[in-house]
Amino acid sequence: MKNHWDSHGPFSLGILFFLLCALSAPVTSAPLPPKYLTNTSPNYHDDIHPIFEKKCLACHGCYDAPCQLKLEAVEGLDRGASKKNVYDGARTQTISPTRLFKDAQTTAQWRDKGFYSVIDSTSGLQDSLLYQMLALGKKHSFKPNQKLPDDIVLGLARQNECPAPDEFDDYAESHPMEGMPLAVAGLTDSEFTTIRQWLEQGAPLEPKIITPTNEEQQLIADWEAFLNQRDLKHQLVARWLYEHLFLAHLYLDKGQDSKPAHFFKLHRSSTPPGEPIKPVATDRPNGMPPENFWYRIAPVPGTLVHKTHITFGLAKAKLARTKEHFFSTDWSVETLPGYGYEQRANPFVTFSAIPARARYQFMLDEAEYFVRTFIRGPVCRGQVATDVIRDHFWAVFQAPEQDLYITDNNYRAQVSDLLGLPGQDDDLLALGPQWLKYSEKRNDYLKARKQAYGTNKPKGPDWDSLWDGDGDNRNALLTIFRHHDNSSVRKGLIGDLPLTTWVMDYPLFERSYYNLVVNFNVFGSVSHQAQTRLYFDLIRNGAEQNTLRYLPAKLRQLVLANWYQNTGKLRLAISYESVDTDLATSIQFDTSTPMNEFNNNLLVQFAKLNARPDPINRCDGENCQRPNVSAWKQDADHILSSISSRRAANLQAVNFMPEVSMIHVRGNKGEQEIYSLFRNRAHTNVAFMMGESLRYQPPLDTLTLYPGVLASYPNFMFLVQEDQLQAFVTQMEAVKTEKDFTELVDAYGIRRTHPEFWQYFHALNQYLEKHEPTQAGILDMNRYENL
Repeated sequence: MKNHWDSHGPFSLGILFFLLCALSAPVTSAPLPPKYLTNTSPNYHDDIHPIFEKKCLACHGCYDAPCQLKLEAVEGLDRGASKKNVYDGARTQTISPTRLFKDAQTTAQWRDKGFYSVIDSTSGLQDSLLYQMLALGKKHSFKPNQKLPDDIVLGLARQNECPAPDEFDDYAESHPMEGMPLAVAGLTDSEFTTIRQWLEQGAPLEPKIITPTNEEQQLIADWEAFLNQRDLKHQLVARWLYEHLFLAHLYLDKGQDSKPAHFFKLHRSSTPPGEPIKPVATDRPNGMPPENFWYRIAPVPGTLVHKTHITFGLAKAKLARTKEHFFSTDWSVETLPGYGYEQRANPFVTFSAIPARARYQFMLDEAEYFVRTFIRGPVCRGQVATDVIRDHFWAVFQAPEQDLYITDNNYRAQVSDLLGLPGQDDDLLALGPQWLKYSEKRNDYLKARKQAYGTNKPKGPDWDSLWDGDGDNRNALLTIFRHHDNSSVRKGLIGDLPLTTWVMDYPLFERSYYNLVVNFNVFGSVSHQAQTRLYFDLIRNGAEQNTLRYLPAKLRQLVLANWYQNTGKLRLAISYESVDTDLATSIQFDTSTPMNEFNNNLLVQFAKLNARPDPINRCDGENCQRPNVSAWKQDADHILSSISSRRAANLQAVNFMPEVSMIHVRGNKGEQEIYSLFRNRAHTNVAFMMGESLRYQPPLDTLTLYPGVLASYPNFMFLVQEDQLQAFVTQMEAVKTEKDFTELVDAYGIRRTHPEFWQYFHALNQYLEKHEPTQAGILDMNRYENL
């Protein structure tokens, strides 16, 4: 069944909002048509955009904005809507990109690309698609905090219809209850009137003026000067840095977690510093630029959305450390590499002149940022995009001084050619040959790695071979959660002991980044998308093999068999290099469950680096609360800890829980705490992109509960008063059937139809503004479920 313009198609892939602005001094966005305000007109930025932020932007942001109607910035509203899907897992040919601020600069250019206006009301409000959709939404209201009708399709299963203005009547007749905002508490009468008055005045739009502070302008000047030096060494380093920072929301890092005045992005421009930016529009950041171009830094326009807000702090100290990384040793460049197929496919060869230690250390210093680009970049959207990772695992990193790729020149020269990545050839017929070519190279690399470490490290790895954060960098320990069709990452070791932990060395870390971020084209064909995901399966297996080296040799096959049950055995036999069961480990093990023992020892060995100690999920039975919070929050921690780390076999409510729930806890004195509650699905294996439901192990599903807003896509919210916490837990423990779970939702749930839905939804961002201001952004509600 087709549905409305605020919807999503299946098999979609990732998330990205690639913004480009202009000039780093006082800045304006791209010019808009000449529409002038009157004294009586509602002002777009003061009156209209706040309504969009509150009621619309939770769906209409990023590449997955329904019908490509992006409302973060005024330019997106002016561009309008399109019938083309960005995410299309069945696309046989690559399509032309439609990135806001990059692939077209004027309204006319967007019209030539098939976008149509949603605000034009020159012939009356009946021509304004925005007005008609909002008016349809006002015609129908839902019973307060009740379930929606089942025939309203929500989430990623929803298909786009995207009616043009002259098609609206047919849409309204077919979908009378699906006006805007979709299936949620709608606009107030005041909000609707304000937008109607603005449309009646001709929907005047004006660019937003962004003026960096003096400190920010100096920071921009310093970094642009560094990146635009013309000697060959600086040009090569600048290219590497650009390819690693093009997704970043850069900010002036003052060494404290306070809200920066502005965020910025790094661009390639055909104009030098001091002139308005003219973006270089290549499909990928390692695409061929013009002969003359410059690296430029400009403000991020519009409102921040959490799912694309990937922050990277800049400061004088960061610039000094970057210079030290890349230029403190003696190295040279004879000729700059090109931008051809081989150069894009293998960054290890392309950037071989740059010291490998410098490249790896730059990534380690900001490891959470780089893993977050895998997750919030364009690749990670949809179930197919995440099927090859576990729902909960930890990640640690090999110490640079123990990584043979860093320390052994001969080994590095031997294996670099084997580290290339597929995906450059997106022809459908190339899928099979490309997969065979690169999977064989990867397995040859693992053979060479096994032999090299056996020769150079015959006693096997010890704890010193893991990066210790140089003593104080908490990027050394990360937790990754998969939420069915999206993921999240945070510093620290959160949750109960996971089934797997990844040990990543530089070749794995860099390949992950280039495979999922730099070389991924969200507008690419199904062949390109499949090659990307198939190779990431090999990366996951490589990380697992690295981890197995730390376990007793005689137990490695048993651990591996537990990870690859049932159909996973077939994948082990035909796709992966065999595991090393000969080389010893230097770590002493005392139990028959070495993975748990390894993870427990991680907690002990690196306790000082653990950004998020977790007494809630790893409770010893008595001290199940954080030590440095108020007494009422400690009580809340302790009570809620009784549902954390519980398997569905003995807490049947888990079977009905969505992937991500947010629990609002209100203190009796008006205080607030928010907990993220994750459902971790168990699988017999995660070695395939398809058929996930065939690999579920529902009785082994668990819950992880942790304070804070830890995900971008909440599926549901619960509201619990402080004095109701025990009753909430007791009722959850009593759930046996779907009817029981519905009664739990009736008592504590915040459904889409709750009269104060938006208050509680935006309380999540307000919590981030207070506790993690650099990370705050509007969350996405496209996946909010109808429980």
